[in-house]
Amino acid sequence: MDTLARRAFFQFLAASPLYSQPAPIITKPDEAINVFDFELAARQILPPAHFGYLQTGVVDDATLRANRTGYDLYQLRPRRLIDISKVDLSLTLFGARHETPLLLAPIGNQGAFHPEAELPVARAAAAQKTMQILSTMTNNSVEAVNAAAGRPVWYQLYATGSLTVADRLWRRAEAAGCPVLALTVDTQAGRNTETAERSKRLDTRKCVTCHDPAPGGFFKRKAMFSGLDMAGIPTANAALTWDFVRQLRQSTKMKLLIKGIVTHEDARIALEHGVDGIIVSNHGARAEESGRGTIECLPEVIDAVGGKMPVLIDGGIRRGTDIFKALALGATAVCVGRPYIWGLAAFGQPGVEKVIELLRAELTLIMKQCGRRSLAEINSSALAPTKFAPR
Repeated sequence: MDTLARRAFFQFLAASPLYSQPAPIITKPDEAINVFDFELAARQILPPAHFGYLQTGVVDDATLRANRTGYDLYQLRPRRLIDISKVDLSLTLFGARHETPLLLAPIGNQGAFHPEAELPVARAAAAQKTMQILSTMTNNSVEAVNAAAGRPVWYQLYATGSLTVADRLWRRAEAAGCPVLALTVDTQAGRNTETAERSKRLDTRKCVTCHDPAPGGFFKRKAMFSGLDMAGIPTANAALTWDFVRQLRQSTKMKLLIKGIVTHEDARIALEHGVDGIIVSNHGARAEESGRGTIECLPEVIDAVGGKMPVLIDGGIRRGTDIFKALALGATAVCVGRPYIWGLAAFGQPGVEKVIELLRAELTLIMKQCGRRSLAEINSSALAPTKFAPR
């Protein structure tokens, strides 16, 4: 009993904030041990409103927390005595070869985090052979981002309150050579971003670059809306239905993804409408307060599509083990958002590159530890659900 008591005491002591030392804030990308080091560096640099906008979830941030803690529901089953001297992270997706299953998720208004906004991200993604998905709310035009990337990126579409405007947006992306269009469907109802709103109250600056009060000001400084009269047009389209998906599928030559699907019902409807893939997403927990992490939603979506289309996932991915678990549950690839923006805010292109490098290194390591030499070898046999995992 004395031994057990001492062990419990030392466990308590190790977890105590009085015992643990705060992590030092890195001064250059190569000092980072993991992607969380970039979060601390970004917090130090960014104004409170901008950091709050990046970090916010909705309401009580329960879904934001669930996006992370959901990965704890699954344990891994390491394997031994397998030749793991060579590990291949590549995959073919929509007819194109990708060197990694990691993509950079669309994040709007990156000018809030770096003077060049999306351009350093495009250059970093190219250098690390990683695909970038460009947000509708980009500060740079799709043409400029494609030039910086040295190839066409994927394009994410908000339908906006005007389907005529949405039509202009996706046609411009298609004309620019973008091979994939990701229609985001999870913000129709609006959202209550309390963390962001509270952060604004800590910030006394008048940031007209981000928050132009003039009619149509939300869109005014977004490159893709140049020349479009957006006065009075809301950012979200509450009347959007599957009819728009059907029309879009019939009109565009791009591969069409639906981003924001989290249930088997909607996954089946997407399949019926002939879309090319799904991104399981809750907008980085910035849409509804469901309390469900995307990794918890993934199995029912995978089951619903029955292998008939690729399924990607975003939300809460911070470690190579997170990527591995998502792939083991059936995801084709993953999208990472906030970590690369932390890198962008702190160090620009080198920061983004280091974030990608760290995640790839961690994925490679856990693949070796679990005896998986290629993405094709990663499956559910690598997982051991805990007693808390959903059945």
